[in-house]
Amino acid sequence: MTGQRPQPDAAPAEEPKDLGFGTVVGAANAPRLLNRDGSFNVRRAGLPRFASLSLYHALLGLSWPQFIGLLVGGYLSVNVLFAVAYTACGAAGLGGTPAATMGGAFARAFFFSVHTFATIGYGNVVPVSVAANLIVTLETIVGLLGFALATGVLFARFARPTARVIFSSRAVIAPYRGRTGFMFRLVNGRSNQLIELDVKVLFSHIEERAGARVRVYDQLKLERTHVVFFPLSWTVVHPIDESSPLHGLTEPGLADCDSEFLILLSGIDETFAQTVHARTSYKPGEVAVGARFVNIYNPRAADGSESIDIDRLSEIEPAPLDEPAMHDTATWHHTGHFTGFAAPPHEPPRTTARGPRTP
Repeated sequence: MTGQRPQPDAAPAEEPKDLGFGTVVGAANAPRLLNRDGSFNVRRAGLPRFASLSLYHALLGLSWPQFIGLLVGGYLSVNVLFAVAYTACGAAGLGGTPAATMGGAFARAFFFSVHTFATIGYGNVVPVSVAANLIVTLETIVGLLGFALATGVLFARFARPTARVIFSSRAVIAPYRGRTGFMFRLVNGRSNQLIELDVKVLFSHIEERAGARVRVYDQLKLERTHVVFFPLSWTVVHPIDESSPLHGLTEPGLADCDSEFLILLSGIDETFAQTVHARTSYKPGEVAVGARFVNIYNPRAADGSESIDIDRLSEIEPAPLDEPAMHDTATWHHTGHFTGFAAPPHEPPRTTARGPRTP
C-alpha cells in the first residue's frame, strides 16, 4: 500500500504500582496493608478446608514457644490416649510392677506408654494379653513415625534462613541537606552477617481522581537503595524535594490521605548463602515530623573500634523543619552517622626518649 504512513506503536501502558494488592484493597480508613511484623491484613477464603491446609508450612511458621508447646502437648496427648487403651485391656493387660505402687492402673498404663513410645523399655511393666501387645505394636509404629517427623521439622526450622531485622519503632521527617527527608533506621537483630541488602520504600495514600477516592502507590526515591555490608545500622533516607510525592505534605495531611509507608527489604544471609526478606510499614501516627534520630554510636573504644547501642535505635529528638540545615548533614553516610557526632578517636600516649608522655 502506498500513500499511507505507518502508524506509530502505541506507548506502553505504565505498569500498575499496587504491589499486588489490587485496586479494591486499601480503601480509605481501611486497616493498614502491612502490620509492623510484616504480616498482611488480607486473607483468602473459599478454598476447601483441607485444600488450603499445609501442616508443614504451619509448623515452620510457628514461633519457638508455640512449636515447643505443640510438641510437648502432642507427646502428652498421645501417651494419654494409649494409656486409656491399655487401661481398657483390664487388670490382666499389663503385668510386672503392681499398679498400687505406681499411682494406680491409669498412671501405670501412662508410664508404660511413655516407655513404649520412646522405646525406653525399663522392663518393670510388660504387656501380657494379646490386646495389650497389639496396642504396643501400634504405638511403636506411631512412635517411630512421630519422632522421625518431629526431628525432620525441628531440623528444617534450624536450617531455614530467616532475617531478624529490627526496624525503628518510628520514622521521622527531619532536616536533610537544606531540605527535609523521610527517614527510618534498621539494624540486624542477630549476630550473623547480612550482605547485599536492597530496600524499597513505597508511599501509599488516597487521592481524588475523577471524583473518586482511589489508593495510589508511589515508589520513593532513596538516597541509596543498596548496601554491600550491614555490620552496624542503616538509616534509609528519602530526600523530599520538588519531585517527591511528600513535597508540601504536612503532618495532618499524612493522616487526611490515609497514608502508609511500606518497607520491603531483601538481602543475603552470609551463613546460609540464601536470600532473606523483611518488611514492615509506618502509618501517620508512627511518623514524627520535625524530629531526628539521636546518635546511635558509642564512644570509640581504646582499640579504635566502633560500636552502636541498639537500645537507642528508635530514640528521637526535636529538629524543627524551619531551622537552618545542620552544618554536618553534608557528611551524611548511609549508616546514619554524622562525623560531627563521632567520638574523638582514642589517642595512645606519645612515646619520647624518656618514656611515655601524656599529651
